[in-house]
Amino acid sequence: MSNRDDGIILRHTEGERVTHWALAIAFVFLFLSGLALFHPFFFWLSLLFGGGQFMRFIHPLAGVVLVFLFYPYAARLWRDNRWLPADQAWVTHMFQYMRKGYHPTDTGKYNAGQKLMYWSMIPIIAVLFLTGIVIWQPWIAPAFPPTLRRIAALLHAAAAFAMFVGIGVHWYAAYWTRGSIRSMVHGTVTRAWARFHHPAWYREVTGKDP
Repeated sequence: MSNRDDGIILRHTEGERVTHWALAIAFVFLFLSGLALFHPFFFWLSLLFGGGQFMRFIHPLAGVVLVFLFYPYAARLWRDNRWLPADQAWVTHMFQYMRKGYHPTDTGKYNAGQKLMYWSMIPIIAVLFLTGIVIWQPWIAPAFPPTLRRIAALLHAAAAFAMFVGIGVHWYAAYWTRGSIRSMVHGTVTRAWARFHHPAWYREVTGKDP
């Protein structure tokens, strides 16, 4: 962890930032193309991707890319996402926190909301991947019975909706917490930002009590 003398702390490495934004791009593509495949009302979105035939071909491939990007990335972050007693306090006061009526005093690199996002995405993306294989037309789906394909399609849609809600909350929280988006673009945060939002992490990287 780099710690500069100009009041700036490295929060995300270049590799982490590139992977994060690649995942974001893959998610946007998968969400929009998934909507087009889900219901005829949204099929006009296929025009954004060169038409329905090409979109049907590229959608499952983008899902595979998402899986191969996400799990190695998640493996690198798991230590910072371990659930700690301070996280339970954050959850208990979550709504007060959202109204700025509660400020946690022992938050690590990621707060409980970010950790919940992390741990929920691990099974959700697995469900999307496995059910996506079962309904992958025209290559793999014919190998499975129709009943299994229908169940897989239902689970795929439910997992996609859960992922959409989770990512939506994640994006809103990043916008709401000023400085978060900048940290994922430039990779750095100010000491004041780290001290206020993630005091335990600040103590860890600077050796100073916030």
